[in-house]
Amino acid sequence: MQYVQQAAFVLLTVAAIWFFRKKILEIRRNILFGKDALYNDNPGMRWNNMLLLAFGQKKMFANPLVAVMHFVIYAGFIIINIEVLEIILDGIFGTHRIFAGMPGSFYTFLINAFEWLALGVLIVCVVFLARRNIIKLRRFMMRELDGWPRSDANYILITEIILMLLFLTLNAADTTLQERGVTHYTNHLTGDFAISQSIKPLIAGMSDNALIALERTCWWLHITGIFIFLNYLPYSKHLHILLAFPNAYYTRLDPPGKMKNMPAIQNEVLYAMQPELAPTEAGETPSFGAKDVQDLTWRNLLDAYSCTECGRCTAACPANLTGKKLSPRKIMMDTRDRIEEVGRVINTNGKFEPDGKTLLHNYISVEELRACTACNACVDACPVSINPLEIILELRRSLVMEESNSPQEWNAMFSNVENNFAPWKFSPDERDNWREN
Repeated sequence: MQYVQQAAFVLLTVAAIWFFRKKILEIRRNILFGKDALYNDNPGMRWNNMLLLAFGQKKMFANPLVAVMHFVIYAGFIIINIEVLEIILDGIFGTHRIFAGMPGSFYTFLINAFEWLALGVLIVCVVFLARRNIIKLRRFMMRELDGWPRSDANYILITEIILMLLFLTLNAADTTLQERGVTHYTNHLTGDFAISQSIKPLIAGMSDNALIALERTCWWLHITGIFIFLNYLPYSKHLHILLAFPNAYYTRLDPPGKMKNMPAIQNEVLYAMQPELAPTEAGETPSFGAKDVQDLTWRNLLDAYSCTECGRCTAACPANLTGKKLSPRKIMMDTRDRIEEVGRVINTNGKFEPDGKTLLHNYISVEELRACTACNACVDACPVSINPLEIILELRRSLVMEESNSPQEWNAMFSNVENNFAPWKFSPDERDNWREN
């Protein structure tokens, strides 16, 4: 029977890892579908950003209480995985608490620390569920979260609560069986653990066989739930748990608000002013801005996959606060939805073939793009340095320069800049007249 359980566990583990790897490689391919761009300068500063933004969650501490609660969940996810490693090894080798042979009481200390973390995760998940479903904070109630995105957040929080309860119940049943001297559970006597001992009175009346069944059921459900959670991550906004690290490392090091000029446009202006510098042979006609995800850089697409849909960007957006349609969070969600759709086309055809849709127009509307004031509030608010503004500007460039799609007010300004070298309708010779009198 033991060998059957080991074989079943190995098959479960291999299947979980295989499916996870398959989806992660697909996401990597989708991200690299974007245009190439270099973000490998100044590695020292990049490592510092990764430690501070991703691991230390520096920008979250603008709101200390929420930051501490988020850090509890984050630390619980990272640290409790040491306990998951023990479960995996036990499942493969047919052992029981393989790390319990550590010198002294270090193992008991570790599990106690994990239990305190588990309790913290339980409490924080309940609070976060209340914020989303009872208090209903404004940024969690916006239209772009209707349907799956809102359910996704709740599913993850409920799953974490269940996993922590299974972990604590597992420990309570285990230590009770140790006290009763049941074979296999007495190989390593750990003593009571900090939190799970409060569950023991609830199961004290159960028989040995019933307790063994409870312990084994919790063990299997706990590790199976973790494997399911692992494979759910790539389909969920919680993929940021993994991608926050590369996203913080490859963050933009330019000064905030710096916009990138397009060399092709700069050359056009240069040739207009100095025609003798223009090439004699016509080259390839450049495209301006981005109409679909393949026109964005891989860094923009990594941003989209790293977005946790927290809504801090939208909550800080002055255009959104004044009732305009723009939501920077929706820009990132739409970009991710579109690249996922492109990925499905590639999976079906082996390569991308136009499907009659584009990120611009089919996912993100002209009204949204025109509402942006390029103030950088969304960029500043993001905990992991995601940049919705860069995507907005590239799509708006395509609108204006590829489709000549801009309001009359903009066209008048563009004409004045082109003819008068200023936004106002005054001759260059008269530009200093405002100083008179």
